[in-house]
Amino acid sequence: MNNELNEAMAQGKPIERRIQKTILVVDDTPGNIDMMLNILKEYDVIPATSGEEALFLLENETVDMILLDIMMPSMDGFEVCSRLKANEATREIPVIFITAKNDLDSIEKAYDAGGVDYVTKPFRPRELMARVKTHLHLREVIGKLDYLATHDSLTGLYNRRKFFELGRKLYNSSKSTVSAVIIDIDHFKRINDCHGHHSGDLVLKAVTKTIGALLPKQSVLGRVGGEEFAALIDACTMDDVKQLIDIIRITVSELIISIGGGAGLSCTISSGVARTGDGVASLDDLLKKADAALYEAKQSGRNRTIFRQSDTCTRQLPDE
Repeated sequence: MNNELNEAMAQGKPIERRIQKTILVVDDTPGNIDMMLNILKEYDVIPATSGEEALFLLENETVDMILLDIMMPSMDGFEVCSRLKANEATREIPVIFITAKNDLDSIEKAYDAGGVDYVTKPFRPRELMARVKTHLHLREVIGKLDYLATHDSLTGLYNRRKFFELGRKLYNSSKSTVSAVIIDIDHFKRINDCHGHHSGDLVLKAVTKTIGALLPKQSVLGRVGGEEFAALIDACTMDDVKQLIDIIRITVSELIISIGGGAGLSCTISSGVARTGDGVASLDDLLKKADAALYEAKQSGRNRTIFRQSDTCTRQLPDE
């Protein structure tokens, strides 16, 4: 759930919230699954009768919690939980062990494997529901705190710290050319001075929503300064990047941003683009080249993009 929310906000796209929580129930005894289906009627429950089936389902399903039996043939619950915690895509899903084993060694092993709770069979319906609700609530609170710690509160984009964290991961894992784009809203101080900071906030929201909607899905976009934003785009040719940034620049310039009382504002952006190649040894080097290109774009009249590859620049002028 948190990954979906972060990605949607970072891309400036509408957020689809799943109101009903989804729980994966893993037990090799059909009678136990039927009992839990009856108890957990207010949730969307996905049953699985083996650890292998559960891991397969999780490749395509998004779940909020897993109720996991320990004693199962072929792969026991401890191994299933350990595999879940070793996988970045599933490690944050809370796992509650549901089992007839009540010895201290098994309980300790369940927590060591990554479980958040342990309910012994025969379980009491009200106790099971209470534990499920508690851990779902905790996950929701943790998700909100994580979002606040990693996102800009005004635009919903990644904040500077999270941008660099994800940016380094993309840069280091990329097997192709990475493009860095630094974008600045032209004369933004003038907007704040003439129309007020509330209007400036509306401009920031509108511009970043437009940028996020036009970037490729796997891009990393963050707010790195007051009116300055950075994006990393992977596996795009130079021509594709040029076309994309030009579309973004023109689309932003055509926006009429409502600031209340029937009034509207328009603005332009300047961008600097750099691509991995000669002279780029790190993400910091790449962003410095993009920042230098942005500075040149602003110095040469704004509302334009400067493209830098290695130590050369090409200029894209605004429409006349």
